[in-house]
Amino acid sequence: MPRLITEFGIGTSLRRGDYTEAVKRGIKDALWHNSINLAELFGFEKTDMRIRVDVGVQNPGAVEIAELEKVFPYGQTEFHVTTGGLDIPRPEGSGNPTIIANVALSVSFDMEPAQ
Repeated sequence: MPRLITEFGIGTSLRRGDYTEAVKRGIKDALWHNSINLAELFGFEKTDMRIRVDVGVQNPGAVEIAELEKVFPYGQTEFHVTTGGLDIPRPEGSGNPTIIANVALSVSFDMEPAQ
């Protein structure tokens, strides 16, 4: 399945130490960059979109995929969460770090004709 477009986003959780919220904000950042109507361009329904979501955060196990799926109004999502991003310690040395999540959304369609 060929990738047609990739959009990138960055999200943060400044004080709460919430990896899922940081990723959610990164997804929204990437989505809001995209103004191309790929489904219509290729003659597909929006529900046909295959969306690969690559995420980099320092604590991949703390990301709740079920919460992230709610961000997408249509399409079939596939999540890949790996170690990446950045945690920045608080200047005073205590409390939650500032979390930075990196996100890449890649969209494709099954372009093979039905047999």
